[in-house]
Amino acid sequence: MNRLFRYLASALLAGVLSVGLAAQTTSAGRYDQSIQARAGQQLAQKTEFRGVQAAAEDGIITLTGSVDLYQQKLDAAKRVRKLANVQGVRNLITVNGAVVSDAALASQLGRKLYYDRIGYDNLFNYVTASVQDGVVTLDGVTMSYPARDSAEDLVNRMPGVKDVVSNISVAPASNFDDRIRLQAARVIYRDPVLSRYAMDPARPIRIVVENGHLTLYGTVENKMDKDVAGIRARQVFGVFSVQNDLQVAKS
Repeated sequence: MNRLFRYLASALLAGVLSVGLAAQTTSAGRYDQSIQARAGQQLAQKTEFRGVQAAAEDGIITLTGSVDLYQQKLDAAKRVRKLANVQGVRNLITVNGAVVSDAALASQLGRKLYYDRIGYDNLFNYVTASVQDGVVTLDGVTMSYPARDSAEDLVNRMPGVKDVVSNISVAPASNFDDRIRLQAARVIYRDPVLSRYAMDPARPIRIVVENGHLTLYGTVENKMDKDVAGIRARQVFGVFSVQNDLQVAKS
């Protein structure tokens, strides 16, 4: 009897859930015609979306077609996502803009990322970009969310980028880490051997600090410069550890 009771209860619950789900789907779907019309109007207001089409089903907008830049793909989804009664956006837009080889694209992005946020916090950020079949993968650490967002925005707007995978992490906010960053910058860039690197506004020796642990990134001219930078970093009071990942330029 207990088994029969549990079976009937389970069947009843499943039926209620099915009815509820069907009702929810029907409720979302009743706005599809209006959603699709308004999405089309929103996209038509921008010339960069002239190759994009929108279809709505059960409150979900599916975007298809093509744009010239990856950022435009993101912008199209953002533009229709805020419409009333939209439950979600399925972004199937392809990026069919400029054709750039992976090597050339990686080189261009590396240069732009190198000089990104000069005058702000670029000294304490290290972001790299690798490219395969037009898909850019970003790795590294920034000291703030604006720095991370700036790097991602730079890549999103680069002609030739088809998609972006961002693995950039943001170091936790910490006055302790900030003090280590500033002290490390002083001892490294004021050292008689290393001071010439201070002439480059992009600061080629990057100082990344996370929870008291310091890592040096970038490229220096010779092994002696790498070793001196590591020695100076280890002299910073309070630093827990130093990882010297500086690369020596090929002669």
